[in-house]
Amino acid sequence: MIPAERQHLILAQLAKKGILSIAELTELLEVSHMTVRRDLQQLEKAGRVMTVSGGVRLPERLALEPSHVVKSGIRPDEKARIGRTAAALVPEDAVIYLDAGTTTLEIAHDLAGRRDLTIVTNDFVVAAFLTGNSDCRLYHTGGQVERENQSCVGEGAAEGIRRFNFDLAFVSASSWTIGGISTPAESKVVVKRAIVQSAARSMLVCDSSKYGIVAPINAVPLDAFAAVITDRGLPDSVAQAVRAEGVDVILAE
Repeated sequence: MIPAERQHLILAQLAKKGILSIAELTELLEVSHMTVRRDLQQLEKAGRVMTVSGGVRLPERLALEPSHVVKSGIRPDEKARIGRTAAALVPEDAVIYLDAGTTTLEIAHDLAGRRDLTIVTNDFVVAAFLTGNSDCRLYHTGGQVERENQSCVGEGAAEGIRRFNFDLAFVSASSWTIGGISTPAESKVVVKRAIVQSAARSMLVCDSSKYGIVAPINAVPLDAFAAVITDRGLPDSVAQAVRAEGVDVILAE
């Protein structure tokens, strides 16, 4: 069989069984372990499968992002550690972008004492916190208001982002794989892309539970980021695969 045929068969079997071991696949396809792993690498980069210890499974699907209120109660300790780690990477006198999200809000908490920064965000909660608790130069992008996530999206927000040249941008995501970040909302795609296009360096900030989840619309490829900042729950095999894509992995302490 040619690779496309093998990969189609892998997906068909996963649809039936949910998870398969490498040994099962080598027997099913009558090929070597190396050939199976090459097929799985291609499928994983496309967001079609997720490798696990000794095998492979179908990725989880994200049809709708949770609201800001819901997200604020999910893995708060991990987000706080990620926030501290990210904030420590911000150089003096930098122009930075904080994407909408509860993890980037933690970064804002740790940057509040910095008077040397220019901070741009599309998140109303981040903007409100910095308005009341910092002396940084602060901008909000404007754009279409998304009430559930208390942020702005769409072309209006993207235009606001493109006005700036960022030294460093912190990008959030509710779903990511080796292939990159994805979203259920088309209005967020233009925002994510504008961020990485406007930044000298972009870093993906999200806890390890977001890995292996795929949303309907691809937003930004993983190699657009200089690094992924996450927690120690990320499997070593995933960290190695990310680094193989030329993207650093920074594990928050």
